[in-house]
Amino acid sequence: MSAVSSESSFSDGPRSFPNTRWSVVLAARQPSPESASALEALCRTYWYPLYAYVRRCGQSPEDAQDLTQEFFCRLLEKRWLESADREKGKLRTFLIVALKHFMSKEWRRASAQRRGGGAAPAAFDTAFAESRFATDSHSLAPDETFDRQWALTLLDLTVNRLRDEFAAAGKPGDFDALKNCLLAERGAIDYAAVARQLGANEGAARVAVHRLRKRFREIYREEISQTLADGEDVDAELRHLAAALARQ
Repeated sequence: MSAVSSESSFSDGPRSFPNTRWSVVLAARQPSPESASALEALCRTYWYPLYAYVRRCGQSPEDAQDLTQEFFCRLLEKRWLESADREKGKLRTFLIVALKHFMSKEWRRASAQRRGGGAAPAAFDTAFAESRFATDSHSLAPDETFDRQWALTLLDLTVNRLRDEFAAAGKPGDFDALKNCLLAERGAIDYAAVARQLGANEGAARVAVHRLRKRFREIYREEISQTLADGEDVDAELRHLAAALARQ
């Protein structure tokens, strides 16, 4: 039997739908034991786009790390999360506006008081951040950098969810065989080579690639919608993020 068939695929297995990003924000602002873990999840997911914004504003790696860590600490300490409201707009907008406010109004005072002394809600891998920052376009403005890295973060979340779905279906090897097809042009996909990796015929490989790309689009759309206000235009945000990714 081939590794992939029309009757059984990864898409038939269990799917994991995370809490919405806005629900994480709302949980993080509650005075409860869950708030710390919720803030950690928020920080762990979105710290790099904010870090990249700070670096593009001209801060050193050390100051960018301190500033970004202190910003997430202050989200709770200053109760800034209480102003977060999913009905008011995008999570992307809330975080970058809050960061800009912190940089202009709070950072120097906080730095003087306890530079490096804040209890960061999650550890930052500055070496990784700097290696990623070095490969990004240095011609972009800070806001353009933030939007591009936000889009890339959502893509990473999408790929990770897709990988987890394959693993839950007992087919992690299939994901490894198919993952390079995600963003490839259709005419550039070597279906014969994919079929050999899957242990399937070429027709089954084509079906598997089609399902993979379709599911990828579904999850990416879900990830985007989770960062928007209820009823907000997902397609408009898709276009905005696509434009951000296209900038060089």
